[in-house]
Amino acid sequence: MDFIDKIRELARRIPQQLDHIQTEEATKSALVMPFIAALGYDVFNPAEVVPEFTADVGTKKGEKVDYAIMRDDKPILLFEVKKVGSDLDRGHSNQLYRYFTVTDGRFGVLTNGIAYRFFSDLDRPNCMDSKPFLEIDLLALEEPLIEELKKFTKASFDEERIVETASGLKYTREIMKLISEQWKSPSDDFVRIFAPQVYSGRMTKATLEQFRDITRSALHAFVSDRIKNRLETALAQESEGPPASEPLPAGLTPIPADDLSDPDIVTTEEELQAYYIVKAILREVTDASRVTMRDAKTYCAILLDDNNRKPICRLHFNGPVMRLGLFDEAKNETRVAIESLDDIYRHAGPLAATVFHYDND
Repeated sequence: MDFIDKIRELARRIPQQLDHIQTEEATKSALVMPFIAALGYDVFNPAEVVPEFTADVGTKKGEKVDYAIMRDDKPILLFEVKKVGSDLDRGHSNQLYRYFTVTDGRFGVLTNGIAYRFFSDLDRPNCMDSKPFLEIDLLALEEPLIEELKKFTKASFDEERIVETASGLKYTREIMKLISEQWKSPSDDFVRIFAPQVYSGRMTKATLEQFRDITRSALHAFVSDRIKNRLETALAQESEGPPASEPLPAGLTPIPADDLSDPDIVTTEEELQAYYIVKAILREVTDASRVTMRDAKTYCAILLDDNNRKPICRLHFNGPVMRLGLFDEAKNETRVAIESLDDIYRHAGPLAATVFHYDND
């Protein structure tokens, strides 16, 4: 089994384990140690993986980091572990920062067993950066990032090589965040890039506000058009689904035939974006081409293998509150309210578990 398969297998097991992981220690043994082992390090060799590694900080003696990966008796990678589900944005990197400054290692990892944030000292030597240069989410794996993670394996570890690419990763990540912010609410500077090129009048405060809305709408329309073009190509290749005479399992309501042919059905921008979010979540669990969408009057169905008998989820976006329909192993649907499309990522575990169940039923 090669490295990428090990990581995928580790990710597949997570949804079945989460209900049984209630403590930080359980997070370490069930999630983090297998992750370190997948990197090729012997977690049972104290000369290679040191648990509770002592890192004296200033006047504080006996400060311990959860794991230190060793090479030639020196730490090359420090792991600070928090309980699964912990919000890693809430100051948890401070402790790792203190350890980082008093050891020889150039890389620190903050994790809750699902998200792994990799830090280095790109801004100032021997001083851990405030922002990670790499983040791996095991429930939303991205293949290019797995290739970056592979550089930390025992067989491939090369400190200088990692540092050379880390700055590019870090700044690409930050720029993507900026683009996301502009997508939600374009700043004055961003609006001024475009407005003077299409408007020759004086740029007053009122005009700027007007063009802020125009710029936001143009961004969304631009992306939506391209998503629709790709989706129309995919839908044109879809089959008509299972025969009408084939019975569906108990608990699963078929999409009404009238709904499928109704010309009044309109696939909204939110449904399209949600569909592609689900595809992105599941791309490391299964081939993205297997995840398809069928719209209907009352909901939009996302299916595996374009099969009504394999529903992944349903999008109930027609009412005043957006709801995501999730399915258990018996194909019973549970609807959960979501405030924004980003909330779909919070249900990555159940979505992945549903696909895993179909493929292993």
